[in-house]
Amino acid sequence: MKRIAEQIGLKALRRIDPERAHGLALKALQHGFAVSPGAITSARLCTEVAGLALPNPIGLAAGFDKNAEALVGLSKSGFGFVEVGAATPRAQDGNPKPRLFRLKEDKAAINRFGFNNQGMEAIGARLAQRPRDMVLGLNLGANKDSADRSDDFARVLAHCGAHVDFATVNVSSPNTEKLRDLQGKAALSGLLSGVMKVRGELARPIPVFLKIAPDLSTDEIAEIAQVALATGVQGVITTNTTLSRDGLQSAHKGEMGGLSGAPLFEKSTRVLAQLSEHTDGKLPLIGVGGVATAEQAYAKICAGASAVQLYTALVYGGLSLTEDIIRGLDGLLERDGFANVSEAVGSKRDEWL
Repeated sequence: MKRIAEQIGLKALRRIDPERAHGLALKALQHGFAVSPGAITSARLCTEVAGLALPNPIGLAAGFDKNAEALVGLSKSGFGFVEVGAATPRAQDGNPKPRLFRLKEDKAAINRFGFNNQGMEAIGARLAQRPRDMVLGLNLGANKDSADRSDDFARVLAHCGAHVDFATVNVSSPNTEKLRDLQGKAALSGLLSGVMKVRGELARPIPVFLKIAPDLSTDEIAEIAQVALATGVQGVITTNTTLSRDGLQSAHKGEMGGLSGAPLFEKSTRVLAQLSEHTDGKLPLIGVGGVATAEQAYAKICAGASAVQLYTALVYGGLSLTEDIIRGLDGLLERDGFANVSEAVGSKRDEWL
């Protein structure tokens, strides 16, 4: 019954402003109206990534629940892990509205939110009350008007780190001016060194991941691999949204902001494969960008991802899509003779290079 109700709800939500629809979807999760299959796992699906024991390798990307308001609902949604945020030290409104656009013909979205969130104090208070039967991460961000953006990431980790299982340094959002400049080798090395110092001071040091953009040259990907390995981060999330507009059909294709969804799949997977080659299995990669089917999740894994995240596909398929992808992935692994998903990681990487 919940699946039928979900499809009716999705049709209704598509008729209203996308950001308002997103808020209503979060409310449905908060009040238990969303699809809730609970933990989905099998001997093939359970895996370990950066020391995190995951029931399955399919996660929710940051941005869906920016303020950690729907943690109970998300803990029952079937995801192997969930990432909330991004959180900044101080609350900020983000960019002017409208700032979220559906590209229905392209199965995509463009957003220019600009790290709108309630700040680390409010988010940290919710994280402290989190369900314990989930693997939960926090995306770390920087305030738009910060005098020291690098320090912002460390401050949020210091404040919230005790309440999450992993944290992600997000220097790849295109919607905060000059934020992507922090992906340069020198700036990134300094930023990550500061974050890793704070991580070492936590009572329970947690894995720290780096989230990168898809709009990187081959040389830049190689540099990021070097920095990630040298600074000791525990993994790289590959990738955030793109500034590219190649091949789009929708009337909203000219809107400023980051593009996510189906058009990002091939570009992000190629970056993933290149990064996998440069890191050579020395640290886990999490593939994100355009995943809407079990086959696409499997392709990310075979290209080098130890786990996969999705978000935009839920706009079109609803939360029930999560269960379909996880169970479909299990079947694909069985078909190809893999006893566990970890055996498939990178098995077809050369096809993407």
